[in-house]
Amino acid sequence: MFDLIVRNASLTDGQTGVDIACKDGRIAAVEASITAEAKEVIEAEGYLVSPPFVDPHFHMDATLSLGTPRMNVSGTLLEGIALWGELKPVQTVDDIIERALRYCDLAVAKGIGAIRSHVDTCDDELKGVQALLEVREKVKDYLDLQLVAFPQDGVLRDPTAMENTVRALDMGVDVVGGIPHFERTMADGAESVRQLCRIAADRGLMVDMHCDESDDPHSRHIETLAYETQRLGLQGRVAGSHLTSMHSMDNYYVSKLIPLIAEAGVHAIPNPLINIMLQGRHDTYPKRRGQTRVRELRDAGITVGFGSDCVMDPWYSLGKADMLDVAFMGLHVGQLSSRDDMSWCFDAVTENSAHIMGLQGYGVAKGKDANFVLLQAQDKIDAIRLRAHRIAVIRAGKVVSRSAAVVHEITKPGDAARVLNDAKITD
Repeated sequence: MFDLIVRNASLTDGQTGVDIACKDGRIAAVEASITAEAKEVIEAEGYLVSPPFVDPHFHMDATLSLGTPRMNVSGTLLEGIALWGELKPVQTVDDIIERALRYCDLAVAKGIGAIRSHVDTCDDELKGVQALLEVREKVKDYLDLQLVAFPQDGVLRDPTAMENTVRALDMGVDVVGGIPHFERTMADGAESVRQLCRIAADRGLMVDMHCDESDDPHSRHIETLAYETQRLGLQGRVAGSHLTSMHSMDNYYVSKLIPLIAEAGVHAIPNPLINIMLQGRHDTYPKRRGQTRVRELRDAGITVGFGSDCVMDPWYSLGKADMLDVAFMGLHVGQLSSRDDMSWCFDAVTENSAHIMGLQGYGVAKGKDANFVLLQAQDKIDAIRLRAHRIAVIRAGKVVSRSAAVVHEITKPGDAARVLNDAKITD
């Protein structure tokens, strides 16, 4: 007797007609026509079962705060940072907890199983840290929440940021963060990378730096991050988030830079929705897209995972915790239009991001954690095209969110729109 069986599913590796049996929180079998009984059975009807979506870059201490204490009128990154500075003193720990828990519920319903959230440490009260440590404990049964100690105002620029960042790590925050391009000088930025990577090395922690979130082609702190990663033996434990200045760099320098990042084993986390919204704001025309060089990073063997970054906060007034929206935008901005490219964009919000976060037991295979999502789609590309409906979200072998399949129609059920929705396109 299994706890759950999902029958007649398609998998992201192309298998079809597969049954998935779960027992004691793990996947006990993945094979055709399992005859055993189960306490609960879900008929997948050929739809896609995927491992959970993973968001490797988010700001949960700010989420759902849109309009408090005011709106970002210019829509720029710098006004967003200034607005966040106005919000921090007036919000309470309870405010942050309430918003974060609402967001976690939304994220789980959208099939997200893990989130890496940066939490601001430029606050002597560490309200965000207190709040998100409590939230991490509250949601642990249905969501993996990994926290990054993030000195938003610069770990050297803010007089107490280094002390507060270390305090946050002592309190149990998981990852060392930074923002070198926001320090006073390029030299200070490089020094901040050195000091923060040393802290991570001494503590055996991962690193995730906001790196070069700028249109300035001379913002090159990812080079320092790659160097320090190798010098300190941090390979595989470091990510550079955003990397938008690379979009503006000359090709000769990038031809040197990308191999250095690959050699150091540094991961890359673009944030397509926010990068396309915030970058290029000083341009008239031609206007830069701002997203980093995703194709080139990927082709060099660098692990690239797409993050969502923001939802309804000082920097971004939209969003709905949908990683398929993120993949959809990343696909378009990066012109990743081949069948292989589009399929890879799905991996960028699932497997790649799980690897960056170091998640254990991830995937739809025997022996893995019984965490997965039933999507109303035929395959990975179909899922992105439709931003597929989440029929069921399973955590530890139990359904934590459920919604009936929907009919996509233009005129009436069974018409051409349904044929389009259910079409299986092959190479």
